[in-house]
Amino acid sequence: MIGIVLDIFIAGLIMGGIYALIATGLNLQWGVTRVLNMSHGEFIMLGAFAAYFLFTHLGINPLLSLVICGPVFLIAGFLLHKVLFLYILRKSGSMGTYEINSLLAGYGFMFILSNGAALSWGSTLRGYSYLAEPISLLGAIFAMNRLIAALIAIALCLTCYIFLAYTRLGKAIRATALDIKTAQLMGIDVYWVLGICFGLGAMLAGLAGVLLSMMFPLTPFMGLPYLVITFIIVVLGGMGSILGSLIGGFILGFVGSIVTYIEPGLSMVAFYSIFVLMLLAKPTGILGK
Repeated sequence: MIGIVLDIFIAGLIMGGIYALIATGLNLQWGVTRVLNMSHGEFIMLGAFAAYFLFTHLGINPLLSLVICGPVFLIAGFLLHKVLFLYILRKSGSMGTYEINSLLAGYGFMFILSNGAALSWGSTLRGYSYLAEPISLLGAIFAMNRLIAALIAIALCLTCYIFLAYTRLGKAIRATALDIKTAQLMGIDVYWVLGICFGLGAMLAGLAGVLLSMMFPLTPFMGLPYLVITFIIVVLGGMGSILGSLIGGFILGFVGSIVTYIEPGLSMVAFYSIFVLMLLAKPTGILGK
């Protein structure tokens, strides 16, 4: 019995860390820039395929791929916001119109990326083996790559939280999230801050993709399931709350681990049930305001 509980706990910790990392990225985009980025899952997919090609074609360690992919996705996200979403913001008459138009733009960009990847790389499963050796942790057996991925994901989430809470740029981001017009009056270059937030969100999604590529097979359409789970986590934890994303990610990680042990096919049912209950009981989320 103790062994089963330990297996469920560690499995929940592993997936909870990945979920929290992905949700932190979306929360920066949705909670700060007001972009419900429907293509967020595709950045996960691109990060996974980037790590795959770097490892299989160039022999680059996937952990080193984190260092390579991080700045690339940060810049790509920043440029995407500047070219597409900032243009939509300036053309929209109100914030409500902007949110709707940006959602539609992100939805279209999602199909461009996923179908472009399918045309370029095919729809067959791809994967590679890295640190797949089993290790025993307090009697539970897990692949080493899963534990490493969980530790890195948790470390990245905590780093992001510390960055937002204690750095000058982090304070500017929080001020922009609270009131964009007041932040602009206080001398903050809000359009640059919004671009950085979107870039950080894309970077965290890409890094999550690199970590996932170490554990699971890859397809061009792998991003959508994670996108759906991420929406649930953001609503559960509270939009705009990074700490809420951490809490929500681990809640879903542990719930998914428990339900998967009982009946694997009911995982999404459990996630949606939590989503509906949260909307009924506290629509702002656990730490939302």
